[in-house]
Amino acid sequence: MTTTSQDKNPNNVEADTQQHSVNASYESLHKPSSSFDTRDEYLEHELQIMQPKRWRANLPFRDYRFELEDTIPAMAGTIGKVVMVGAIAATFAAPLGLGDAFILENVRYELLIVAFFIILFSGFILPTANLAGTHGPLIPLIPIVVAAGGHPMAFGLLIGAFGFILAISKGGSLLARLTSKGVCGGLLLYLGFIGTISQVKKLFAWAESINMSHIAFIVILATILLYALLEHFKKRWLAVPLSCLIGGVTAFALGAPFEFKTAPGLPNMNPMYWWGENTGWMLGLPTLESFVVVLPFAILAVAMWSPDFLGHQVFQKISYPQRTEKVHMNIDDTMFSASVRQTCGSLLGGSNFTSSWGTYIVPAAIAKRPIPAGAVLTALFCIIAGIWGYPMDLAIWQPVLCVALIVGVFIPLLEAGMEMTREGKTTQSAAIVVFASTLVNPAFGWSLTMLLDNLGLIGCKERSAELSPMSRWKIPLIMFVLLTSVMAMVGMLPGIPALLSDFRHL
Repeated sequence: MTTTSQDKNPNNVEADTQQHSVNASYESLHKPSSSFDTRDEYLEHELQIMQPKRWRANLPFRDYRFELEDTIPAMAGTIGKVVMVGAIAATFAAPLGLGDAFILENVRYELLIVAFFIILFSGFILPTANLAGTHGPLIPLIPIVVAAGGHPMAFGLLIGAFGFILAISKGGSLLARLTSKGVCGGLLLYLGFIGTISQVKKLFAWAESINMSHIAFIVILATILLYALLEHFKKRWLAVPLSCLIGGVTAFALGAPFEFKTAPGLPNMNPMYWWGENTGWMLGLPTLESFVVVLPFAILAVAMWSPDFLGHQVFQKISYPQRTEKVHMNIDDTMFSASVRQTCGSLLGGSNFTSSWGTYIVPAAIAKRPIPAGAVLTALFCIIAGIWGYPMDLAIWQPVLCVALIVGVFIPLLEAGMEMTREGKTTQSAAIVVFASTLVNPAFGWSLTMLLDNLGLIGCKERSAELSPMSRWKIPLIMFVLLTSVMAMVGMLPGIPALLSDFRHL
């Protein structure tokens, strides 16, 4: 038998295999896990054969499958959602004089609202759009918004409108391409480090409030040892459930008080109840003045999307194997789904302000799972938590909450940041990002360092020389001036009074 040189060439064989993967369907390319030597090989193969379809139906078992690993990001995402929406609702409720009953009911309402949009977009028609989560960095601004007379519906509608414009113009993906590895890595390092410190402090503050400081130390030490063991045995995807189990059981065994308080039930589903003058928010509908007051905050909120979305996409790319570009998170699709979800949620009466869902996408990337299957499970978990009620109590208990966020989100971000900054001249840009973010916030640090990096003042000079004038300095300068101007107007620059007099005494 004669064999040609083409047949012998492994590159041609691999090319044929890749071409076959492009033409064939996921259903025909799927193989049972028993066909692979390791679980990792099976999961990587699943990522490589997926054929996600934009704006068309993506159905379970035909276009993707559910695996045990999908429950991990779903669990972490649900915990994160309960906590973050609760934080936003509580931040609004305090200055408006609304009680705990409002917070609880609105969180339950938001869990049901978000479940619908998760299934519609990430689980069905936009399988590479990350779930629309909660805008954590926005929480410190909310008291200022309320003090200025800002209306939550007006705020949410403007965020949705500006986000829609950014998504349609593909501005998010453009800014992602203009951000170097050093800037990305530094951003991940900062977010991971600050997040880890904040959760450790919260756990110790909780332990001190019950006069049992030793519980926090023991829980964190046990979590560190567990994480190291999981890393050693390459089972890091189990970190969230096992850490929550160890944290909760340890704290309870050492005498920490815990009880289930939230009974099963349904929230009020009538938008007119939430936007009534004597019910729900007790604010009525917004006026034109309400939109003017929140305009600078809405611009800032959407401008802060880019570094948030970029960090999640970069972490996913680092965690996934080669030839999985088709299932990478699409920044523009995520911005579109987040904008629609924000607009509808605000009209319905929800308290959430949306961004890319970090507590979902980071654990999903670690588990090497695509977005859709875990998204559907996250929606299911949110519905269960919202109706059943009791899981919400467990999710916000500090020994469970803090360790879940540390091992599920912030430590992985630290690892990814270190991975991105270990070669070349990336450390210069990474250090400046951390420095500038500490001065103001991550959005300021990202925009300033992107400008300096693309100009070639720091980082890789060769990369800067290859950029066009538009990419090198025009777009980065516009972003930096826009962000800094809005922050200056509302008084977010340390030591500098707000340029707008209405915000100077807030």
